[in-house]
Amino acid sequence: MKPSRIVPMLALLTSLTAGAQSQPVSSSRPALDPSARILRVEGTGEIKAQPDEAWIDLAVETQGATAKVAGEENAKKIERLIAALTAAGVVRKDMETRHYSVYPEYAQPDPRAEAKLRGYRANNTLSVHVRELGRLGELVDRGLASGANRVDGVRFGLSKSDAVRAEALRQAVERARKSAEVLASALNVRLGPVLEASTVAEPPRLYPARAMMAMADKSAEASTQILPEEQTLQAQVTLVYAIEPAR
Repeated sequence: MKPSRIVPMLALLTSLTAGAQSQPVSSSRPALDPSARILRVEGTGEIKAQPDEAWIDLAVETQGATAKVAGEENAKKIERLIAALTAAGVVRKDMETRHYSVYPEYAQPDPRAEAKLRGYRANNTLSVHVRELGRLGELVDRGLASGANRVDGVRFGLSKSDAVRAEALRQAVERARKSAEVLASALNVRLGPVLEASTVAEPPRLYPARAMMAMADKSAEASTQILPEEQTLQAQVTLVYAIEPAR
């Protein structure tokens, strides 16, 4: 895990007139004295981290003359897919249905003619939770060989995102504090206590996986390689300081 560049955002010195208002942290906390001399600053922290878990979305699509036929064929194929993944070491609790649908398909070769029912299509998308990222390509290949006819995507995540979020927040507070010190010095005022503190932590910014085909040697079959992208998490903090004339 490595921090990236953090850009502080500074708020202007608030008006010292009676009309100035501040935002309380919560409804249970009284508002600041509108006549108080305050300095409001913001800081943003951003942390990049390597993902340590992923979800593969494997879809099984089937067609049939009736909804029943399409659904039954789909059920057979999804069972084969689940059995193959289970044999590969994926436990059942790490597999769940992400999407399921059965819908009619119509043919309309001539826009002026009435659409005719062509049949039905069933779709069952199985989401597979993977904690060993080195096995992603292997499991994708196994899924495609065992009944899946589409890969809807690979999503990455952080199993310990709280620790990453805490580091982003710590850096955001540090940047906001430094900004307050610089402003106070430039304005020839002295920082007092922090009157308010609020924060917003953004969820990890997820990037799509990159997939590629690689050959181990000329005699081997091609296998899919999934290259994880870094996850980005941001936190923003707002600090309100009391200020006093410099001594």
